Amino acid sequence: MKLFNHPLIGDRQIITKNIHNILVIQLGDIGDVVCTYPTIHAVQRHYPRARISLLLRSGRDGLFEDNPLVYKVHTVRKYDQRGWNAVGEQLSFLFHLRKEKFDLVIDLRGDDRGAFLARVTGAPIRLASYYKNVPFWRNRMFTHLAPLSSSFGSGYGPEAQSLAVVEPFGIDTSGPIPRFPIPESIQERVKGLLMKEELEPCNPWVSVSPFSRWSYKEWDYSKWVEVMQWLWRVYHLPVVIVGSHDEREKAAQMARASAGKVINFAGVTTLAELAGILRLSLLHMGVDTGGLHIAAAVGTPTITIYGPSYWDAWAHPGEEHRIVFPDMPCVPCRQTGCDNLYRSKCLDELEPKRVQEVIIQSLQYLRFAR
Repeated sequence: MKLFNHPLIGDRQIITKNIHNILVIQLGDIGDVVCTYPTIHAVQRHYPRARISLLLRSGRDGLFEDNPLVYKVHTVRKYDQRGWNAVGEQLSFLFHLRKEKFDLVIDLRGDDRGAFLARVTGAPIRLASYYKNVPFWRNRMFTHLAPLSSSFGSGYGPEAQSLAVVEPFGIDTSGPIPRFPIPESIQERVKGLLMKEELEPCNPWVSVSPFSRWSYKEWDYSKWVEVMQWLWRVYHLPVVIVGSHDEREKAAQMARASAGKVINFAGVTTLAELAGILRLSLLHMGVDTGGLHIAAAVGTPTITIYGPSYWDAWAHPGEEHRIVFPDMPCVPCRQTGCDNLYRSKCLDELEPKRVQEVIIQSLQYLRFAR
């Protein structure tokens, strides 16, 4: 059947035209971006002679530093200028994007901005998922639309959600999910960071990302301290706290409050270095934030604390990835805290003992002895 003169079908649309220059648009947060890697890998495998560029929001491009699959990263940013100066900068960016002369553009999300930018590129082939209940013009920005693949569904993990966008267009998404690569140049920098803190990659340690941009997703910092002290006392495992530059002082306060060995890496790494650090940790723990997705993407087992947010679509599958959530009938409410007041009673009442029980299960799975 046809919709807006687009070939909208339920099975597969095979794009057979010669493709040499591809743009993948992912305007989500850090977790969304890192989970895009298997899709980039699948697209590269399908078009092995093509160059793949990315269009990301500003601040996410560091993840792909020296990444062998990515030719170039373009970023959408907020402009400091106002008035005509801002208009001029934005027009310059759009002109620059169009000059790239992409053959194929793939938008992995359903938002308006990505759709508009896909159309601006002027690429002759523009692929996306078909969405209902969006502005009427959004679907018109693409040359080919398809429903999300029925091969992926709830409980498959965030990487599968991204792969589901390209699978209906004849791109092979079968096989194991590839790990996010850490280039050798990044590995060397990470080793230097660890050596400064007297952490040896061969000796086990645990990484923790206790912070979120959204306060209603966070667990009480004092409870994190209790868990970190327990890890040191019972397992003699050091803890590395990761986060942004803005979170560095909060991480320092937690480190000072802990009687165990805690190292503060918040705000001292690039995103690529953060990925390298998380890959070397024995286990990663955290709340529902980007650090969790980076850790899972590089192959590190994870424990994630969820409260009001919906974990079924975002939790990573596999026995090595575990979740902790409060035993309350309202969980998950999918609100921004109780009564949307950015404070979650369910997380306030979650005790460290529950988290410690899951840690014990993970360490047993990893065959880590006391």
